Amino acid sequence: MKIGIICASENELDPFLDDFQEHSVVEKAKLKIHIGKIGEHDVVLLYCGVCKVNAAIAAQIVIDDFNVDAIINAGVAGGMDSRLGILDTVVSTEVAYHDVASEILTEYHPWMKSVFFAADENLLKIAKNVAERIQTKGKIYFGRMVTGEAFISDDGRQEIMDAFNPLSVDMETGSIAHVCYANSIPFLAIRSITDTADHSGSEFFEMNCKEASRIAKDFTVEVIRSVQLKESANESDC
Repeated sequence: MKIGIICASENELDPFLDDFQEHSVVEKAKLKIHIGKIGEHDVVLLYCGVCKVNAAIAAQIVIDDFNVDAIINAGVAGGMDSRLGILDTVVSTEVAYHDVASEILTEYHPWMKSVFFAADENLLKIAKNVAERIQTKGKIYFGRMVTGEAFISDDGRQEIMDAFNPLSVDMETGSIAHVCYANSIPFLAIRSITDTADHSGSEFFEMNCKEASRIAKDFTVEVIRSVQLKESANESDC
């Protein structure tokens, strides 16, 4: 299985390089794309840059040019739900845009039944199994993520909560999920929390980004290795 991993920033990508084998780098559309293996899986890893358009460009490239079988969006996010603390981790069950009118997605391409992009059921099941058997710094939550073009501090927070009641917010996940939906590619997002309503602002993001990125990486790598173990078990049964 070939898996694409898309991060927003270099800080979120760098921890993955310690787990990379057979490492090479190519460039496309001003993106540096790392090709290698994690365990027995072929992996395509890159950071797309911040915002929805950059994320969509990266997702379509790894689908078209590298023929990935699934994409995981890994990195950091802002906590929205009051239960979340700094360095907790959120795994997506579904993703939506908080700044796009619903009819844009339901009445036009890609003609969705709702505004929510669902996570892949198999990847989600694997992630839940991983969450039950590993220890992380912080708790692991499964639920809704939302994406928009602005860094959310206090302004706009309550409006987003009232409309979507998400666990977390970021600037890329929805776009990657959108591209995966349009291409029928399995998708999952794994993001660790850098800032919350009680600890909001760019200073908290900067303070916690490195550690949160490492936590998200560790969980993502365990999910990837668990996919490999599952496939090996199936092969043995055959």
